[in-house]
Parts: sequence; C-alpha cells; structure tokens
Amino acid sequence: MPHIVIIGNGISGITAARHIRKRSDARITVISGESEHFFSRTALMYVYMGHMRHIDIKPYEDHFWAKNRIELKHAWVQQVDAEKKHVKLQDGKTVDYDKLIIATGSASNKFGWPGQDLPGVQGLYSLQDLEAMELNTKGITRAVIVGGGLIGVEMAEMLHSRNIPVTLLVRETIFWGGVLPNEEAGLIGRHIIENGIVLRMGTEMKEILPCANGRVCAVVTRTGEEIACQFVGLTAGVHPNIAWLKDSTAIKTDKGVLVNEFLETNMPDICAIGDCAQFHEHPDLQRKNIEQVWYTGRMMGETVAKTVTGERTAYRPGHWFNSAKFFDLEYQTYGWVRHELQPGEEGHYWEHTNGKVALHLVWDQKSRVLHGVNSIGLRLRHEVFDRWLEAKATVDHVVAHLEEAAFDPEFYEKMEPLIRMSFKQAKTVTA
Repeated sequence: MPHIVIIGNGISGITAARHIRKRSDARITVISGESEHFFSRTALMYVYMGHMRHIDIKPYEDHFWAKNRIELKHAWVQQVDAEKKHVKLQDGKTVDYDKLIIATGSASNKFGWPGQDLPGVQGLYSLQDLEAMELNTKGITRAVIVGGGLIGVEMAEMLHSRNIPVTLLVRETIFWGGVLPNEEAGLIGRHIIENGIVLRMGTEMKEILPCANGRVCAVVTRTGEEIACQFVGLTAGVHPNIAWLKDSTAIKTDKGVLVNEFLETNMPDICAIGDCAQFHEHPDLQRKNIEQVWYTGRMMGETVAKTVTGERTAYRPGHWFNSAKFFDLEYQTYGWVRHELQPGEEGHYWEHTNGKVALHLVWDQKSRVLHGVNSIGLRLRHEVFDRWLEAKATVDHVVAHLEEAAFDPEFYEKMEPLIRMSFKQAKTVTA
C-alpha cells in the first residue's frame, strides 16, 4: 500500500487528503507543526473578536481523521530527502513516503525594517500569530498597521473591535490601487475611514523604535514623522513558506516551489500545491504564477489528488473570481476588472447614492463580450457569472438579466433597475 505524505494541513493539503481518500486506500499522513487539526484560516479574526471559539473554526470533528484513515502528525518538517524518499522532522525523526505533497502555505513579508523583530511587532497568518496578537495587544492604547491589503484591513477590524485606535499606513496613493479601479478604491477607502481607522495613504514606514523596556514604542515614516504605538502589524503581503526547504537542494525553487501544469516538481513523486507553489508558466496566461487565494488552493488539492492516485490531471482553474470583506462591506469579482482599462476595453461604473453599493462592468469594445465584473455591497451568484463568462455573454445580455445573478435577501432594495437605468443613460451619451 503506497504511503502519501502531505506537509501542511491548510485548505490545500486537507483537500488533497480528503480527495485521495475518496479515490484510494493508500496510507495518508498529514504533517503540520502549526496545529494538530485543520482549521479555517479565514476565521482566525473572529476568534480574536470573540465571535467564535477555536473549536468553532474546525470544520471537522476530531474523530473525522481516524474514521477516514488520515493520520495526523503534529511536527515541523526540517528537510526533504528526495533520493531516500523521506522527510526529516525537527526532532531528528524521519517519515518515509512513496509520494509527497508540499502544501506549506505562506508567511508574512518583512522588508528589513529596523526594529521589525521587536516584541509587539508581528504579522497575521498562522495560529501562532493569533496567539501572539492576543498577548501583544493586551493593555495597549494605540496600534499601527503597515500595508493596505486584505490582511491589514482584517487586523484593523480586529483591533477596532477591542476599541484600540488604529493608524493604517498604505504606500499607494489610493487603497488597493494596484488591484482596484479608482472608483472602487475610493469607495472602500472612505468606508475604512468611516469605521474609525486613521488611513494614511502614500505613507511608507522607515523604522520601528523600541521603548526602554525593549518593546515597540513608535514607528517613523519616510518623511521623518514619528507615530507612537505599542503594537505594529506587518501586513505588507505574504510570500511562499519555503524557507524550511533551503537544505532540500534537489527540489527546485524560486519564490515558491516550482511546478508544471500538473503541479509536479522537478523530482519524481513530489508535488506542490497552494500558496507555496509557483508555476513555471501558469496554465492561464492572464493569471499570476503564484496564486495565494483560498479557492485556488482547494482546486489544486482536488487536482493533485487525481494525479497521485494514477489519473494525471492538469490544473485548470477556470474563470478568475475572488471575494473579500472590508469591515461590513462585501466585495466580489468575476473575470477581469483590472485597476485600469486595457486596450480595446470599455467599462461602466455605477454607485448607489448611499456610497455603499457599486457595480463595475468591463467588456470588449468591439464584440461587447463581458470581461468581468466587480461588485461592492451587492451579492452575486458565482454560478451565474461563471456561466455568462464561459458562454461569452455580452454586457447587454448581462445587464438585461442581472436579476438571475442577484443573491440578496427578499427585503433588500432591488438595485438592478437603477443599474440598468445608469447603463442605458451612459450608452445613450456615448452613442
């Protein structure tokens, strides 16, 4: 009976384990030093905010693993010996494998700022980060967060829930400017400010200063401004968690573990999936070679399960989509709405007078085929937009049938007539 070892128990690794078990009687071992049991990483913030307990963010009961014959090993992996086909643990023990899946996720970025390793300075990704944040924010009166991505906003909301004043430093001049068009960026930026966060756009941190007790005391910006604080959140992105592979020289890496379209590394019987995987060339050339998104990790887990159980299968992620939450404002995207229109594209942006609901459509100028949609404060059905994108529906068809995609509850205000009216008026003006 082959032994399949999975390093990492996040969404990628556990999805792989579950689907391998559905397809095979192979022995499966999942190794993780972060936690004994799989948990929902996206729910960590709700534990800190008191909305959930640790036990509530475990999707499966503890007996699930034995019932499905998935062995869990709570340990850190130090090295992979691809020739001997075993992994070496930090305690010196080894685990033999027939096939290996690397699914070790991400780690928070640090950019060599002076003081970045002071007590009270941390990122937010792992269970250990959450535990550190509980200790580091106890009794503090002000926090600074560096980085305007999704994790930065989550951390700001977490601190805000405990009435800790927050200053959020963002290098770009508009919020999430490299991702969102100016209209959406402006709306979300205003919403963050309305929720009591001091949002400092176009501001970079230079260094972090210590107090006499050795803990963080303040941050200094590039302009020399000093902002007092007792906690600094480093949320300027993440990178593949592969530092532990530095002594496993046989496995080729770049920023991540290099894989082909079948999620295979250069070494036989070793695959990599999720945040730590980097494609030599992504199967969809519009997408990045490293995709650190929950749903792509899940899809990679399903795909690699087929390959390691004898049905070699290429990773095909389908149409791009993503979702996020900025405090109580929900954001969804399907297809491609880039931060600025590409050559040959046309777009229409509609925003409700309340400043909390918006829809942005982008399409091909000649064929009028829909390229993508952004929605804020307006829930859309994934399967409907996936179908429209697959069928190359025109923007006119999409606008005429928006009700099919509506997902908001019965008594919510219907936005579709307002969107159609705005779209029709804009079309008349440009005709």
